[in-house]
Amino acid sequence: MKKTILSIAAVAFTSASLFAQIPNNGFENWTSMGSYSNPDGWDQLNSMTTGMGVYTCTKGTPGSVGTAYLKLVSKTVTGMGVMPGVAVSGLIDMAAMKPKSGFPFTGQPQKLTGSWQYMASGADAGFVAVILTKWNSAMMMRDTIAKANQVLSGMAMSWLTFNINLTYKSSALPDSAIIVLSASGTTPVANSYLYVDNLSFAGSVAGINTIDNYVSNINAYPNPASDNITIELNAQKTSTIKLQLVDVTGKLIKEINAGDIQGNYKHTINTAGISKGIYFLKVTANDAVEVKKIIIQ
Repeated sequence: MKKTILSIAAVAFTSASLFAQIPNNGFENWTSMGSYSNPDGWDQLNSMTTGMGVYTCTKGTPGSVGTAYLKLVSKTVTGMGVMPGVAVSGLIDMAAMKPKSGFPFTGQPQKLTGSWQYMASGADAGFVAVILTKWNSAMMMRDTIAKANQVLSGMAMSWLTFNINLTYKSSALPDSAIIVLSASGTTPVANSYLYVDNLSFAGSVAGINTIDNYVSNINAYPNPASDNITIELNAQKTSTIKLQLVDVTGKLIKEINAGDIQGNYKHTINTAGISKGIYFLKVTANDAVEVKKIIIQ
């Protein structure tokens, strides 16, 4: 259960009106829940652990900037074991123990910056993770636009400024972002802590790779297809090529790892035996992707 919440790869996002600001980025705003307070715009595990009078997310004062900061401490909770000090910029699905939503965001920042203090207990290692996504209406799923994951090594016993660079997989503008702050890794250890303040996105990326930088003349025929479909492309420079045929739910039907290709490339996929319907061909060249709609009849 605790490992699941720390896996950002499984995050799904919801969207609302779009704006480009990290909610409550200075952790100045908190809502009283009676016996404890929660940071506005950030979900955590306090509602799960309040029955035992234990809270892994609390308000620290004064802040690195301002009057408050986010204080995450992994703690032992009777009947639950060690619960991680974790906060998500959105919502956590408490039943599935996964982050399930982020906040609307349409920028292309170069990095996440802020101030932190942290220390791990034993072999524990906390992390800060970011993922930017965009809803793909054709595939009915979220495409990852950029991500970052910074494992906390060593310790920072006083406020230090940090910069975490994002790695972009697409030149598309995202529509959602999520930030995960965790005092612990996949196996939480009591008393590991992470304090965070003054978060912001900074810089603007330039020269994002798109598939046009690697390949040209991508063609899939015949379309509609009945028995076979042939994919042709031209790799303008040596590129690692992968072809994936997926259904409308995102389920992988066929995958071809072509390896490193330069020049003209052709591959024929046998579609006999594949159910009739709409599919999507994902052509990946290095870190760039193009998607084409395929009909099998």
